[in-house]
Amino acid sequence: MSRIAYVNGSYRNMRDACVNVEDRGYQFSDGVYEVCEIRDGRLVDMPRHMTRLQRSLSELRIAMPMPLQSLSVVMHEVVRRNRVTYGIVYLQITRGVARRDHGFPTKPVSPSVVVTARSLSSSKNEATAAAGIRVVTMPDNRWPRVDIKSVSLLPNVLAKQAAREQGAYEAWYVDGDGCVTEGASSNAWIVTTDGRAVTRPTNGGILAGITRSVLFDVLAELQIKLEERPFTPAEAKAAAEAFVTSASQIVMPVVAIDDATIGNGAPGPVSRRLREQFHRFSVFS
Repeated sequence: MSRIAYVNGSYRNMRDACVNVEDRGYQFSDGVYEVCEIRDGRLVDMPRHMTRLQRSLSELRIAMPMPLQSLSVVMHEVVRRNRVTYGIVYLQITRGVARRDHGFPTKPVSPSVVVTARSLSSSKNEATAAAGIRVVTMPDNRWPRVDIKSVSLLPNVLAKQAAREQGAYEAWYVDGDGCVTEGASSNAWIVTTDGRAVTRPTNGGILAGITRSVLFDVLAELQIKLEERPFTPAEAKAAAEAFVTSASQIVMPVVAIDDATIGNGAPGPVSRRLREQFHRFSVFS
């Protein structure tokens, strides 16, 4: 079956889906995006994703291209047309098409909207979680506004590639103070030896992850103490457990950081339980 994409008002086969070469997303990375998990054919935690989308657009002074209800219809229709039961839906909104100039267009232009969806392998994802992943640390060289979910992801691309070349699944950024910020495509967590879950606060150079925010509810229900504070790679390597969170990975246990084994080298009980319980606290639409 041919994959279907939504591009600026039309549903098209992927081979025919395209945007203008002067779209500012292509020319300047002048745009934002969101990724929602699809589970049993439904979108997971879409209201939280749409709230973050609106904030990102506001920070870049890009207008909402359509009402949220209409955008929801488009995203669900792309999922339906691609017959995705488990996977992700990707939404990208850019400032639009204009003559190449670093400043904003002097004449109003319509934002560009692209929505795609694709299936993922649930069995492969679960197998990865059962084994756990390795992450490597590297200096954080991104622009300061990582709180905006922009399409300016070149440092993340290079970090992810560097991780793969070292045989790792993910990269953890480390700031100038020697503390972990987040992953190249995930939020970073540790579990202390006395059972506290620790992640960096959102006012400290990280993206406010949607999976991260839902996990707060899970932690509260399970009566696991949460600490929002920085932590160093050394503390992480000495922790009982570590894991990452993202829309496509949910709670993914980390069993090694650089060359250090975490705990006994297997996914720990806290991260396993958080993963098992996560979707009880999600909103499905």
